[in-house]
Amino acid sequence: MDHRPLRFFHQGQIRAIAGLPTTTTVLQYLREQAPHCTGTKEGCAEGDCGACTVLLGELDAGGALQLRNVNACTQFLPTLDGKALLTVEDLGSSDNLNPVQQALVDCHGSQCGFCTPGFAMSLQACYEQHGEAGTRPTRQELADELAGNLCRCTGYRPILDAGEQMFEAPPQRLDRAPIRAALQALRDDAPLHYAAPSPAFGGRIDHFHAPRTLAELAALREARPEARLLAGSTDIGLWVNKQFRDVGELIYLGNIAELREIRPQAFDDAGRPGLWIGAGAALEEAWAALSAIAAPLRELWLRFASKPVRNAGTLGGNIANGSPIGDGAPALIALGADIVLRRGAVQRRLPLQDFYLDYMKNALQPGEFLEALLVPLPAADLRLRAYKIAKRYDSDISAVCAGLALRLADGVVAEARFAFGGMAAIVRRAAKAEAAVLGQAWNETTVAAAAAALAEDFKPLDDMRASAAYRMRVAQNLFRRLWLETREEAPLPAPALSVWQAVSFTRSAAA
Repeated sequence: MDHRPLRFFHQGQIRAIAGLPTTTTVLQYLREQAPHCTGTKEGCAEGDCGACTVLLGELDAGGALQLRNVNACTQFLPTLDGKALLTVEDLGSSDNLNPVQQALVDCHGSQCGFCTPGFAMSLQACYEQHGEAGTRPTRQELADELAGNLCRCTGYRPILDAGEQMFEAPPQRLDRAPIRAALQALRDDAPLHYAAPSPAFGGRIDHFHAPRTLAELAALREARPEARLLAGSTDIGLWVNKQFRDVGELIYLGNIAELREIRPQAFDDAGRPGLWIGAGAALEEAWAALSAIAAPLRELWLRFASKPVRNAGTLGGNIANGSPIGDGAPALIALGADIVLRRGAVQRRLPLQDFYLDYMKNALQPGEFLEALLVPLPAADLRLRAYKIAKRYDSDISAVCAGLALRLADGVVAEARFAFGGMAAIVRRAAKAEAAVLGQAWNETTVAAAAAALAEDFKPLDDMRASAAYRMRVAQNLFRRLWLETREEAPLPAPALSVWQAVSFTRSAAA
């Protein structure tokens, strides 16, 4: 293979980088290598606080420039190859602030200032997105956009004020023309094969490969079954930053357009409609597509990490990593999704619920990789819910995550699929709870039977996020919530189920 430097657009020019370790993060590059780019801050180094937020630019299939905010602390520098990197230094100058910066100043949205560059970049991403669409976000939408940015000085109210005010100024979008031109030129580069010494591991030469087609990936994976697959780096980046693990040779999936496809596809031979989600599709796009076919998944989408994490991370990575507290698997198992695996030119398919074998162990064979998820479109009479219980509402790891689905026939449960995360070493179905409701009338007695059976399905562990007793009680209570929302008579209306709307709903009901 022909090795070459990695190349990306930054500060008005194409940068060529060689010799830096393959696991150098974008944040490390900005603060230690790039000229005058220390506005991007290091806070948590794990994608939680947003102080390191930057914008990445890529061309889509039609040549349009797409900008998304991501955390620089978890992104490895070679993943920038062929892309554009924008930081807070690319917005406005001290004597010519852009609308985002000016609004933060005018609304007193900066206190100590440490978090401000990250907020500015997330606001800029929002400004660009709505400017492109000709829309304006609501205050709640702004809060969702900023869920991955923490302000240690509790300045959220003026920051949200700034988010609203930035649209009042005359429009001043980022100049996209030079970025597009540079990215068009970078498209002519050969696929990246990058090699550099690793000081942390005795100067060993590490390799980073970035194939651009599914066929190239399949060949590389077969030839190098021990290499580690890298997608959004929202998990593997923490292995390096926090655990100092040796991740060795890396095969990057982010440049393979085929892996990012989301398209309608028949789920079975009978032609049942389904949705194909490529393993490389970003969490943001994947969950948007899932929510479009299953509206009850929308809240889980918004609470699935933060926007910068969802912009970088992939649904395939979330599923393949197989964390027992991952938020993707419970909902997908409840929907009856299948997983598509590939080795060379050979595909095989199995139910997602059969993919997980034990704690952090799955059914992947040497040289095999996850190609896609195939999700059946839920029938109109499927009663589906997804619940996430965590210490924080936004951007937190689940203590319990549940995907619950059932279908009734004349008031009797004809089908039930209950999947739980955070209750065992793997995400799995609650078989005894399902058996307790099948063939039974959907009422409080049946709900109580399901809750009792759940204690036979799972023996949760105690850890820092929740005690075993708390997890069991919460999971059992979720059956009652499911019944309250889906019962035949007087199901709870949507406003009664939102913590944000509960007070106003209660007041209006009392009036």
